[in-house]
Amino acid sequence: MKEMKQAFSIAAYNFRLWRGNPRILVTFLLAFILCFLLSDKAVQFAIDHNTTMQLVEVFIWNFGDSGSILLSSVLLVLLFADMPFLSSGTPLYLVRTRRRTWITGQVIYILSATFVYLLFVLLCTIFFSIRQSFTANMWSPTAAILGYTNAGERVAIPALVKALEMSWPYQSMISIFFLMLGYTSVMVMLMLLCNLRFGQAAGVVSVIGYSVYGLLMQPDTIQLILKLPDEAYYIANVIIGWLSPLNQATYHMHNFGYDKLPRLWQSYLIFFVLVAVLYIAAIRAAKRYQFTFIGTEG
Repeated sequence: MKEMKQAFSIAAYNFRLWRGNPRILVTFLLAFILCFLLSDKAVQFAIDHNTTMQLVEVFIWNFGDSGSILLSSVLLVLLFADMPFLSSGTPLYLVRTRRRTWITGQVIYILSATFVYLLFVLLCTIFFSIRQSFTANMWSPTAAILGYTNAGERVAIPALVKALEMSWPYQSMISIFFLMLGYTSVMVMLMLLCNLRFGQAAGVVSVIGYSVYGLLMQPDTIQLILKLPDEAYYIANVIIGWLSPLNQATYHMHNFGYDKLPRLWQSYLIFFVLVAVLYIAAIRAAKRYQFTFIGTEG
C-alpha cells in the first residue's frame, strides 16, 4: 500500500510539470486542430442537408477509421517526448523509493495522461458538432443518410452500417474510446520500454515502427502486395484483424456475430496483456537504467 501511494505521488508530480510547459500546450492544440479537420466534413454535411446528429456520432465516424486513430496516436510522441521524465524531483523519489515503485509511477502517469488526451479528443469532436446535435441515445437522420447511401463514401466519412445495426451511439462511442485507449497505451508503453533500454531516439523509432506496421497490415495493402485473388481477401482480412494492433483498435474490424474477426472483449484483453507484459519489461529495464540529471528542470 505504501509503494502504491508513492507511485501515485510520482504520477501526480509529473502532472504538475504540465504547468507552463509549451510542449503540452502544443500537443493539445494540434489535437484540437486535428479534431476540427476530421469533424468538419461531417458537420458541414449535416448543415448542407439540414439534418441533426447524435452528440457522439462525429467521434464514432472520425475514429471508427484506422487512419484517424493512427494520426491521433502519433501526437502522443510529442506529449511523452521526455520519457522517462527525469526532473529535479527524480533523485529525491529514487532515494525514498525503489526503482520498481518509480517506474510504476511513470506507468500510472503515462496511462492516465493518455486517457486525459483521448478524453480531450472526444470532447473536441462533441464541441465541433454540438450545435447540430441531440443527446438521445439513437442514431440520427444524418447517420441514416451516410450509412445506407453512397453519400458517406463521397465525403469520405466511414459511417459504419455495422454500428447502426448492432449497437447504439453511446455504446459504440465507449467501445471505440477504449479500443483507442488500448492501442495508444501499448504504443506509449513500448516507447517507455525502448527509452529505458536504448535511449529516447529508440523510443521514437519504436513508435514509427509500430505505426508503419499498422499501416502495412491492412487488407487492401496486403492484397496489393501479395496479389491475392478476391476469394482470398476475406481470409487475409481475418488474419490481419487478429495480428495488427491498429486493426484491433478499429471498431468495424471486429466480430459482430457473423465472421471470425476478434470480438471487442478479446481486443480489450489482448491490449491489457500487452500493456502488462511491457510494464514487467520496463521494470526490468529500469534496474539497469543509467540516470543522468545534468540539465534537468524542476
